[in-house]
Amino acid sequence: METLRSGDFFSREDPFALFSDWLKEAETSEINDPNAMTLATVDADGLPDARMVLLKSFDSQGFVFFTNEESAKGRQLAAVAKAALLFHWKSLRRQVRVRGIVEWVSEAESDAYYASRPRGSRIGAWASQQSRPLESRFALEKAVAGYAAKYAIGDIPRPAYWHGYRVRPLAIEFWHDRPFRLHERVRFARDTADAAAGGWHKTQLYP
Repeated sequence: METLRSGDFFSREDPFALFSDWLKEAETSEINDPNAMTLATVDADGLPDARMVLLKSFDSQGFVFFTNEESAKGRQLAAVAKAALLFHWKSLRRQVRVRGIVEWVSEAESDAYYASRPRGSRIGAWASQQSRPLESRFALEKAVAGYAAKYAIGDIPRPAYWHGYRVRPLAIEFWHDRPFRLHERVRFARDTADAAAGGWHKTQLYP
């Protein structure tokens, strides 16, 4: 794949196509997890919270990740279904910022991705009471052993609390490092998170 030259992205009209190009380049240059992204939410007091998660898929509808709905981020998203994402590819000196509305993916989509995970990861989804106090490492290992025994044979069903989440973007901003901090920035924005409702407005931003 030909690497985009600096400034080429100014001509792009579809932010998802541009994101796809950038992610493909990151997959060849980043040492670990080019699909890693910061997920920012807010708690009941309006205090921001952020952590790294993995992007598992994306299309014109949005960006998808999976987690336990009883985790801190799951509880925060249940209360305020809005989030921001940040991708940072240090080797490429690029970042992508996303802000939007959050929804669950379909049960079928959650089932399909859960079934594709390694068996140990599926056991872990049952054993981990994510974000809650852990009395000891042994307690976690005991829970893992218990569920491994319970599901020693046959399929491991998806826990009812384990879902996929889709961030439907209202804004996507692309940032590319340039000399003397005269960076290139392009922001795509729309009035609704509904992909079928209207197009994007593209704006170049001062660095």
